[in-house]
Amino acid sequence: MGDRRQQQRGKSRTRLISPITRRILTVNVMALGILVAGILYLDEYKANLINSELTALATQAEMFAVALSEGAVAETASGHYQVSKISKQMVRRMVKTTGTRARLFRGNGTLVADSRRLAGAGRTIQIEELLPPEQNKPMLSRAFDLFDRLIKRFRPSRRLPRYEEKSNQHVSDYPEAVAALGGDYVKTVRMGKGDQMVLGVAVPVQRYKQVLGALLLTKGSQNIDNAVFEVRRDILKVFGVVLVVTVLISIYLAGTIARPLRRLALAAEQVRHDRGRTQQIPDMSSRGDEIGELAVTLREMTEALWSRMDAIESFAADVAHEIKNPLTSLRSAVETAARLKDPEQQKKLMAIIGDDVGRLDRLITDISDASRLDAELSRGEATRVDISAMLAMLADVHNTTHETGAQIKLERTDGAGDALTVSGQEGRLAQIFRNLIANAYSFSPEHSRITIAVCHEGDRVRIDVDDEGPGIPAGAEKRIFERFYSERPGTEKFGTHSGLGLNISAQIAEAHEGSLEATNRTDLSGNIIGARFTVRLPKN
Repeated sequence: MGDRRQQQRGKSRTRLISPITRRILTVNVMALGILVAGILYLDEYKANLINSELTALATQAEMFAVALSEGAVAETASGHYQVSKISKQMVRRMVKTTGTRARLFRGNGTLVADSRRLAGAGRTIQIEELLPPEQNKPMLSRAFDLFDRLIKRFRPSRRLPRYEEKSNQHVSDYPEAVAALGGDYVKTVRMGKGDQMVLGVAVPVQRYKQVLGALLLTKGSQNIDNAVFEVRRDILKVFGVVLVVTVLISIYLAGTIARPLRRLALAAEQVRHDRGRTQQIPDMSSRGDEIGELAVTLREMTEALWSRMDAIESFAADVAHEIKNPLTSLRSAVETAARLKDPEQQKKLMAIIGDDVGRLDRLITDISDASRLDAELSRGEATRVDISAMLAMLADVHNTTHETGAQIKLERTDGAGDALTVSGQEGRLAQIFRNLIANAYSFSPEHSRITIAVCHEGDRVRIDVDDEGPGIPAGAEKRIFERFYSERPGTEKFGTHSGLGLNISAQIAEAHEGSLEATNRTDLSGNIIGARFTVRLPKN
């Protein structure tokens, strides 16, 4: 497992492009590509071009029909009008510069004129426009054709009717021309050879409201395809510029994320392997973003870990020192007892040995409780705790079990009647006040009073535990919360307390975002009349 992690870290250092950079590039380029693909579809634009082309073709057809009705109509012997032969030259000349094909059908359906047919000596020649060879198409045009085919597979469009042309043409071959003979104006779009469309308009040729024939104008979609191609090519040019800008911005953005993260990872690894505490997490607080917050958090976490390690080392040293004293005394007593013959002396030594064993037991119990404190506080679930009810119960238990000595009096000093509740672990909060009550009781003289006063203090609950003992030695108000510090009454037997009770109480209060402090109470003359321990806890 360790070798694999080392290999992964080695690979991350030698990568030219980080995974974050690749992901940012992929997302940005993909989003841009989807947008451009949607724009290149141009279906609506193409439909507008077709409609515009049909409108222009219809205008031409109406003009040509009017010209034919005036210049290519002859009167028959029976007094009726019909399309004359001169219509062939007129049809061919009218569409010569327009790129349009015109066909004129008589009322009986026969083809009179076709702009693509030339009359030769004894025969007719038809002109046919050929499509450019597929292999000669520009690569970009073929790419657009492939794109259109893919789009049609995923989004099938309306199928257009095929445009078919017979060698001997009749008006019945073209439904739009048949409709024009009935006096209608018809526009059609058909699919010709290849992917070319054929646009058609059929209009009636009439004289004095008499329909003499039908004029059919058709035109290929080459102009439309060229216009769409030009627009697509311009879009691709813009896309190329935007793509370059997007890639550069993405690389810059990824660099502002990936490089600092790599620096943080490398610094964290160096801190992990550092033995002299010379390595530090780089300070990126000036960034003002999430990476800066991460750097600050990592720095604070590293400092907390070092502080925790220092505390563990100090705790281990203090534990070794405190255990060494009773062990030394115990060893000396055991060695001496082996040489003594006097039963009275042996009895005294056995008493010393029993005291030392009891002291060791208390030390080990308190040390075990202190070592488990952090873990239990971090894992325990906070609940709503009624401080007033808890203190009333503790006072009741003390007064019941200690009929002699100092008694506890519970007071509410702010005059309010509401419940004083905090959020925390009830068992550990009760441990604070049990320790404080036990400490006050041990210093209180016979028939004295221990007063516990509770009240609101802003957004906190304040609890004062007052005794009527000798008070705290000058300058020891903070030292009494240090581990293994013990300042006991002269009448108390040595080794009865381990010196961890107040330290544990202070740790519990701080873990609940509160505080514990000690002061002396004085009278009007400045004389010490007892000690006061003040606990402040945030209200629920």
